[in-house]
Amino acid sequence: MVRKAVIPVAGLGTRLLPLTKALPKEMLPIGDKPVIEHTIRELVESGIDDITIVTSSRKELVQRHFAPDADLEAQLAAAGKDELAAAMAELSSLAHITYLYQNGPYGNGTPVLNAARVIGDEPFMVLWADDVFVAEVPRARQLKSAYEAAGAPVLALMPMAVEDASRYGVPVVEEDLGGGRLRISGLVEKPRPEEAPSRYAAIGGYVVTPGVVAELEAATRRWHEHPEGEIYLTDALHRHAAAGNPVYGQVIDGTWWDTGSPLNYLKAQFAAALADPAYGPELRKLAQEG
Repeated sequence: MVRKAVIPVAGLGTRLLPLTKALPKEMLPIGDKPVIEHTIRELVESGIDDITIVTSSRKELVQRHFAPDADLEAQLAAAGKDELAAAMAELSSLAHITYLYQNGPYGNGTPVLNAARVIGDEPFMVLWADDVFVAEVPRARQLKSAYEAAGAPVLALMPMAVEDASRYGVPVVEEDLGGGRLRISGLVEKPRPEEAPSRYAAIGGYVVTPGVVAELEAATRRWHEHPEGEIYLTDALHRHAAAGNPVYGQVIDGTWWDTGSPLNYLKAQFAAALADPAYGPELRKLAQEG
């Protein structure tokens, strides 16, 4: 069973500078919640509330957001704002969150390995905190179900236009098992469109097993061989699959908003605002007038 999750947040968010110079990109609002709260609520709704956030000294606002604040709750209650006081109490008890500081080579494989050394010998989910999924069944639950059916590492996939292949890791599909689950034998990182092995993109969301963690350990020992001195989770998954181990992709049923770049962040914020029952109608009128 997948009981635990890891959320890396130590990145600098350079694509969103200067907005993210002081404000972590994970704390940018989508609707009335920061991006990372959407991610944690998605995990909790999927039955995973033991969460490790791998962070840096620049990201203390993330910890403050989820920390208990009895003084604030008391002030709200004294002012008769009981609903807000209850919401603040619920937020601080939403999940069991552990914080680790990232330590090791650059690359998104490092925070996963940092957390794996604490989690131990069991599968766990990895989600990035700059993705928002809108789905009837949460993305995390779809990944969890796929792992329970396959018993092997799982990557979240979305269909893509072939001309977008150079932006993503693209899986080599060996077999379509139905229900959106694919057996894959490797990943090609950012191929040219004419060389893309499939029409699927690997996006934010993974179930990682001890075998993949072992590949990350091996990559750390030889990290200096990488042209950029970095280790990546997708590289470890590729090596695990290329060695003949089963690896699966789950095509996610839902809408994906990547908030990691200015345009995509604005699209995600705009979509959330339009979907809000209180604000959506007025915003649609404003858009039509513009």
